[in-house]
Order: sequence, then C-alpha cells, then structure tokens
Amino acid sequence: MLSPIEVKLLDHSHDPIRSLYVAYRTAYSSLPPADIDARIESERITRPQMLEFVEKRLETGHASPLEQVWFEFAISGVTRAFSHQFVRHRIGISFEQQSQRYVAFKEGEFPFTMPESVREAGLAERMEDAFAGLGRLYQEMLDAGVPAEDARFLIPNAAQTNFKITVNFQSLLHICDLRLCTRAQWEFRKVASLMRAEVKRVTPELARYLQPKCGERRTGYCDETYEDWSKCPIGRVRPHKRELFALWESHRKGELASLGEAEFRAIEGEPPVSNRGETY
Repeated sequence: MLSPIEVKLLDHSHDPIRSLYVAYRTAYSSLPPADIDARIESERITRPQMLEFVEKRLETGHASPLEQVWFEFAISGVTRAFSHQFVRHRIGISFEQQSQRYVAFKEGEFPFTMPESVREAGLAERMEDAFAGLGRLYQEMLDAGVPAEDARFLIPNAAQTNFKITVNFQSLLHICDLRLCTRAQWEFRKVASLMRAEVKRVTPELARYLQPKCGERRTGYCDETYEDWSKCPIGRVRPHKRELFALWESHRKGELASLGEAEFRAIEGEPPVSNRGETY
C-alpha cells in the first residue's frame, strides 16, 4: 500500500508582512504598536513601504519578530524514518502525529513507502513480501489479545504516518536551511519543498527566504565538507567556506588593500537622515 506525500497549508498568520512590520517597528520606533498599526490602517504606511522595511531588517539578522508569524500544515504519506528526523526540530514548532498505539492497522495492512533505490536494486518484491509477512503476524498478535501498543513493535520505519503541525517562520527557515540541502534525506527534502511551495502560494515575499543554507538570502556559502560540496549539483554556483577562510588568510597576511583616509572619513562621518533608511 503506497500513498504519496501530501503537504497542505491549513492556516497562517492573517497578514505576515503586516505582522512583521509592526513587530519590527515596535523595536525601532518610539510609537506604541497600536499607533503603528493605525498608520497602516489609514494607508499612511503603504504595503511596499512595509515590505521594504521588513526586507532591510531581515538583512541585519534580526530574527525574533519572525517567531510571531506562524503556519499550520497537514502532512501525510510520510514515513516513520522521516518522522524521527522531523521531531528533532523542537523550537518554534508543535506536532501532533498519528499514533500507532491508538490507531491499529486493519487486517494487518499498513501503508508504507518504497524507496526508489530499492526498486532499482530489484528488491521491491522481496521488501513487499517481508512487509506482508509482518502485517500478518501483526494481525495475529491483535487477534491473540496483544495490545496494539505492543504489536506495533513489528512495524518498520517504512510505515507511513501523518502530522498536523504549527511552525513559526523562524523555525521554518531553520528547517529549510538544513533540509533543502542536497545532503538531506530525499524524503525530508520533498516535504520541505512542498512546505515552501505552500507558503509561496500565500506569501511569496517570505517564501523566497526559504532556501538551503547556502542560498543567497541565507548564508550564501556551503559549510559542509569540501568533499560533499564538490559533489553537490549546485556547488558550482555556491562558494565553499574554504574559500572564505582563504580570503581571511589573505587578510591576515596583509594581502588585502588597506583602508585609507577616504574610507575612515566615511566611517567617522555622520550620514544625513535621508541616508539612514528611516520611513518616518
């Protein structure tokens, strides 16, 4: 029994960009947040202005407001092998998962996922036969009075499960940092990609930040091993951290151009208000 992976966005913050703008502005303004919101309501602050301000704050790495934007997902057709990895993301995310204690498989039949590598190895039929045998024994245990919570000890990692989750944007960024990387397990990459696609439907402005950690809107470089980077299909367009270390070594040896008087005049001078990025 095979079921495809499905990810559906059930709900989300009413207006993520507005929520982020009010949160950021609260930190950077003397105005109370209610007054900031009133300026948005009266259109004194336009949506392009909000988006520009949010993007500039994101460039600084100020991340705490991102925890105030949330998304709810329904996820189904994923394996227990996936779920063991998924629940390791513990901060800023809440899980409800289908139980194998309270939900017994009918007639010993459980949905499972067949990795493509198993098919390519010509072992798909043997894997299916093994699972069918486990299913029959599972049902015999239930019929003999063994509780489902004990009979489930037979169920393999390939068995499928379902989730309902709520995750904030900061946590979702971290998940995509790690799980959109080409080194991540293929099933998790698929789920992360589908979550990204769902967010893109409702707020494409934020979805573009959901990238692997080497993305131009994240760190911009690869911090995996050099060997793994050299094998990565997108490595040719992303520098490895070794190159950054080489740049630092050049700096340490004095091979980089020194800052001159002109640069220090720019550093020491106070820029006019018009150049500070203020919107008030």
